[in-house]
Amino acid sequence: MQTYILKRILLMLVTLWGITFVSFVMLQLTPGSPLEMKLMQDKNGGLGDKSALTPETRALLEAQYHLDKPILVRYVLWLKDIARLDFGESFADHRPVIEKIYERLPVSLIFGLTSIVVSLLIGLPLGLLSGAFQNSFIDRFTAIAVVAMYSMPVYVIGILLLTFFGGGDFFNWFPIYGIQSDDYANLSMMGKILDRVHHFILPCICYSIGSLAFITQQQRASILEALHQDYIRTARAKGLPELSVFIKHAFRNSLIPIITIIGALIPSILGGAVIIETMFSIPGLGLLAWESLLQRDYPTIMANFTISAFLSLLGIFVSDLLYMIVDPRIDFEGR
Repeated sequence: MQTYILKRILLMLVTLWGITFVSFVMLQLTPGSPLEMKLMQDKNGGLGDKSALTPETRALLEAQYHLDKPILVRYVLWLKDIARLDFGESFADHRPVIEKIYERLPVSLIFGLTSIVVSLLIGLPLGLLSGAFQNSFIDRFTAIAVVAMYSMPVYVIGILLLTFFGGGDFFNWFPIYGIQSDDYANLSMMGKILDRVHHFILPCICYSIGSLAFITQQQRASILEALHQDYIRTARAKGLPELSVFIKHAFRNSLIPIITIIGALIPSILGGAVIIETMFSIPGLGLLAWESLLQRDYPTIMANFTISAFLSLLGIFVSDLLYMIVDPRIDFEGR
């Protein structure tokens, strides 16, 4: 087990290096650079004349951003900083990138973890009920609801929630932007908690609804497959109670596909959803990544790429470990 974990960690590091190298090169070769963006702006933020800058000033700016060096040299310099857990300074506002990430990290953590927990707490029981009562009213109703939720784009769900529950001609039950009220600082501790929950409900629904529908459908298909296996018929033939057969034998073996989904959902903890964060004005990492792309802020973009890649690899690693916990027969060391 220890040997396997060590091999996987080494493989993760090599894979992460490959992902960052390809991402860095592609980003550097993309048309438009932070220097070009700055040169195209005058002091009022409008478009200016690039010829207004002297060659000396342009050379200084290129040296400041390391744009005067070959791509491989720039990557090596970036890699040295990453080895010290230093993502560099933002090209947009010259602030340390790590500070910008820390500012948005709690928001993305809350929404990401909440969406996964909500999806599992609702999706797993719905999938089990749908599979246990196949072709019943519950099964058909769940199937229709799942197809509707999974088919609707997230921005459509967001618009519907804002239209019906955020004021206008319908219900004014929830705030439509931000993560706290204007008088948040004057509230008591319990008031602050309730205020945050009040602001989080609509975005959390948007975050969760797609993964909830997918988990429900996968759990239904997985439990139905498990119920038709030979070991289930053997357990019933031994006279075991149906509830024991369903929970102890069928449910546990049906969790393997769900574990794979959980591993795939781990990157969304910090990745967030750009559309949702834009619609609800949520200052998360997803919105930060989008803003950085528009500004050609290379250090911030690479920080987001690196974090997302690491979480994706971590999700795969955690899924493999959970496989062995759910089914002890699985042995990745080939014994």
